[in-house]
Amino acid sequence: MKTNSEGLALIMDSEGFRADWYLCPAGKPTIGFGHTGPLPEGFNAPLSQDQAERLLRLDLAAFEKAVSELVKVQLTANRFSALVSFVYNVGVQSFRKSALLRRLNALDYALAAEEFKRWVKARGKPLPGLVKRRLAERELFLKEDTDEFFPA
Repeated sequence: MKTNSEGLALIMDSEGFRADWYLCPAGKPTIGFGHTGPLPEGFNAPLSQDQAERLLRLDLAAFEKAVSELVKVQLTANRFSALVSFVYNVGVQSFRKSALLRRLNALDYALAAEEFKRWVKARGKPLPGLVKRRLAERELFLKEDTDEFFPA
């Protein structure tokens, strides 16, 4: 599965575009639309917005794979995309250990949706940007879509 256009827009809006390196609220060097770690070959700072979007799409492949492997239940495109946004932000290891994943894999979609609200802190402090992002992810997760369910 791939992140849908709504999920991609949510990530880009939440991360914001930065052409050059900066420290995110969690203290990690970040560039583009939330890329951390070294730049792949062919990318140099400062990035254009088009380069940053290409880099984001490259980065998302690993998070899409993680969601596909860790989630054992059927997902709509919106649920999948909301989860990719979440995992892109909190990391695969945090998602793997999360109550959100446990509740989702237990087929409790409603309680899984409530778990988004718990992930609003960086360095122990609630951040308004994370509150906004989690509400948007939760809303996308709960939003019905016309896409068929994708198998687990």
